[in-house]
Amino acid sequence: MSTAASYLSAVSEADARARKHGATPASTPALSMSSSVTSSSEDTVLDESNVDFTDGLSFPRVPPTSSQVFTTVHAEFGHCANEEYRYTSQHRAGTPYKSTPEQDPPYYILLTTYISYILVICLGHLRDFVGKRFRAANYRHLLPWNGYAALNSDFDSFYTRRLKLRIDDCFSHPVTGVPGRTILLLDRYSPDYNKTMIPTGTRTRALNISSYNYLGFAQGSGPCADAVEKSIERYGVAAGGTRLQGGTLDLHVQAEALVARFLGTEDALISSMGFATNSTIIPALVGKGCLVISDELNHASIRFGVRLSGANVRMFKHNDMKALEELLREVISQGQPKTHRPWKKILLIVEGLYSMEGTLANLPVIMELKKKYKFYVFVDEAHSVGALGPRGRGVTDYFGIDPRSVDILMGTFTKSFGAAGGYIAGSKTIIDRLRIKGHSGIYAESMTPPVLTQVIASMASIMGITLPAEKPSSPSLALLRSSDSTPVIPESEVIPGTAPASALPPWMPLSPSMIDGSDGRLRLRRLAFNTRYLNRGLRKLGFITYGNDDSPVVPLLLFNPGKMAVFSRMMRTRATPIVVVVVAYPATPLVTSRVRFCLSSAHTKEDIDEVLRACDEIGDLLDLKQAAGERWPVEEIIKRAVEIVRLPEMP
Repeated sequence: MSTAASYLSAVSEADARARKHGATPASTPALSMSSSVTSSSEDTVLDESNVDFTDGLSFPRVPPTSSQVFTTVHAEFGHCANEEYRYTSQHRAGTPYKSTPEQDPPYYILLTTYISYILVICLGHLRDFVGKRFRAANYRHLLPWNGYAALNSDFDSFYTRRLKLRIDDCFSHPVTGVPGRTILLLDRYSPDYNKTMIPTGTRTRALNISSYNYLGFAQGSGPCADAVEKSIERYGVAAGGTRLQGGTLDLHVQAEALVARFLGTEDALISSMGFATNSTIIPALVGKGCLVISDELNHASIRFGVRLSGANVRMFKHNDMKALEELLREVISQGQPKTHRPWKKILLIVEGLYSMEGTLANLPVIMELKKKYKFYVFVDEAHSVGALGPRGRGVTDYFGIDPRSVDILMGTFTKSFGAAGGYIAGSKTIIDRLRIKGHSGIYAESMTPPVLTQVIASMASIMGITLPAEKPSSPSLALLRSSDSTPVIPESEVIPGTAPASALPPWMPLSPSMIDGSDGRLRLRRLAFNTRYLNRGLRKLGFITYGNDDSPVVPLLLFNPGKMAVFSRMMRTRATPIVVVVVAYPATPLVTSRVRFCLSSAHTKEDIDEVLRACDEIGDLLDLKQAAGERWPVEEIIKRAVEIVRLPEMP
């Protein structure tokens, strides 16, 4: 669709299809003020056969008025013009941080959960015992054969063969298209109890509550997509080397400078993989003779990096500041094991937002302990940057803490920016050392130009852009040092400063909503409303949930492993299909299996209503409503959504 005439012709055809099905189209696909329709949005809106125009997924149920102009595809980023459905994510000053108290289920729930696991494990061992004797060919890969040892361990693979396999249809479901507000599932079935999956050739559009897309930047059309398209024309799709060996582009320098400015730090370093950011940088920070104090629920990438470093490690109970202080007193007074010499350095590692629990690090108390006991702080903001705070700067912004008081800020571009990779931000002296000592700079492929452009464009949308009075002589002049090509950031312009146009690639197209920052503010405020609404709505229905009201990750406890599969299947087979993520052991403790809702600013209030209604129905059928306290009917929750969101504390 290269011309407006062909686009309008396709719109007319879509309208005719709707009328042929006996329905009036809820809306026409919105023309973007800043971009032509890409092939992705064309597939999403115009070329979808047998589309249901009344399901609220591809088109809104309530058509927009003549005064409402939307520049997004509804299936990717939902149309919502009601300004009441907005909120600002910010901790109330002067109040101590506290998460929702974790509730225990009745004893019969725990008992039946343990019995379920015992039964499945016993049946699995019985099937293995019989199968190895009567169907030995099926177990050849687990047993020594023809002089070779078994490549797969019988014991280690038991869980995946006998427990996970039973519910494998709930995992790794193939999808296609843009993972935005909705997503297209490639339908499949299994003739042999999930051992093999066969595609049916059909597709199902479903409401997407499973993807990491907090700010909704995973779009196939719009300013960011246009910028990425331009970058491919100029740079291609790969950097062709590591950062220290010919793989550093001008885009890398600009992106690192913008990240540092966005976070309010002196300098930043970007990596092509989020997991590798932790696992390759932590060994460059600590080593033998150092101590790492780690929260017990820290991510696997942190654990892996600490293990590689050779440093001693001590863990403390999740978010328990009293336990942390007691541990600090012990390790400082006792020193290193055996010799009792002082530690070379002590590094505390926490996550800004814990993705399995929905809890936030108690950063205000941690910073007070830092002043008292003189240790370094490393905050992993993979899930909190972009998603928390009135300006989207993460957990420091949420609590109103100076980001430069935190020694090291780590984060990823995967969750909020619609890209990939990660960053480390801090003082220039630390970052300069990590560029050389970190393994990612020496061995890892550089971040690709399209991904770099997506990071720059999405971050600029959040910050807003300051246009120059006159064109600068160099597009990167404001952010480059004269000698070593590292960013110069004036103290007075760090936060809440906008991104100067000179900091961006001169060829990058800029839309009005990017320049004035309205696009970013809209996304931040919509996400804050959605997260608070679903968190509090589920608790008012009687479910046991974990975490903070402002967390975009909402864990709902299912407990019994059998209920995981049933919950996922029932959500996926509703009249309006909903895709969710179910999580169990070993990612969680054995008896706290859960469904994890991942919210986005792309979702509308009506989408959250649909999720609440679905949870209400399925929760009654599966006996999931085990929380104490007053319960409201689901329709009352939906009716009083704005009131629920704006309450300072939920009773």
